[in-house]
Amino acid sequence: MKALFTVMIAIMLALPVQAQEVAGVKLDKTVTVNNHTLKLNGYGIRKKFFVKVYIGSLYSENRLPSATEALKDSGGKLIRMNFLHSKVEKEKIIDAFSEGFANNAPDMVTSGEAKKFLSLFSADFNRGDVVDLTLGGDGMVSARHNGKALGNIASVRLAKAVLAIYLGDKPADDALKNGMLGK
Repeated sequence: MKALFTVMIAIMLALPVQAQEVAGVKLDKTVTVNNHTLKLNGYGIRKKFFVKVYIGSLYSENRLPSATEALKDSGGKLIRMNFLHSKVEKEKIIDAFSEGFANNAPDMVTSGEAKKFLSLFSADFNRGDVVDLTLGGDGMVSARHNGKALGNIASVRLAKAVLAIYLGDKPADDALKNGMLGK
C-alpha cells in the first residue's frame, strides 16, 4: 500500500502544470515578458459592492510573499486584469487609478508620469477583456489592452506607484492584495 501511494505521488508530480481556472478564466502559471519568464505569484478578485469586477494576477521573477518585499523587489512584474463585469467605463478605471495613487503614492497624483499613465486608458473595459500592466525592473511601465499596446512610460517612480495601488498600505481591495501575494 505504501509503495502504491509513493507511485501515485510520483505520477502526480510528473504531470504538467495546467493553467488554473478562476471564475471561468484560465490563468497562466507563467508568462514571458521582454524575454523574462514571470511566474504567477498570486491572484484575487477585485470586488466593488459585491460585484466581481476583475481577476487581478501578479506575475513576478521572484516569489513575493509580502507587500514590503514586492515593493522593494527590482525584478520585472506583470499585473494582469481579466475583466469579469459586463462593462467598466474608462472614467471609472481612471478614477480608480487616481484614487490608488492618492492613497498609496500621494506625491504622484499631480505628476506628469501619472497624468501620462492615466491618459493611456481611452476605452471602456468589457467582460473578457485583458489589461496587462508591465512593470519592468528598469522602471519601464507598459500597458496593453487585449494585446494592443497602449503606451510606455519610463519611470521607476511610476512603476513603484502602480504596484502600490494594488499592494500598498491602502489598496483598493484588501482581499485582492492578499491574493496577489499568494495568501
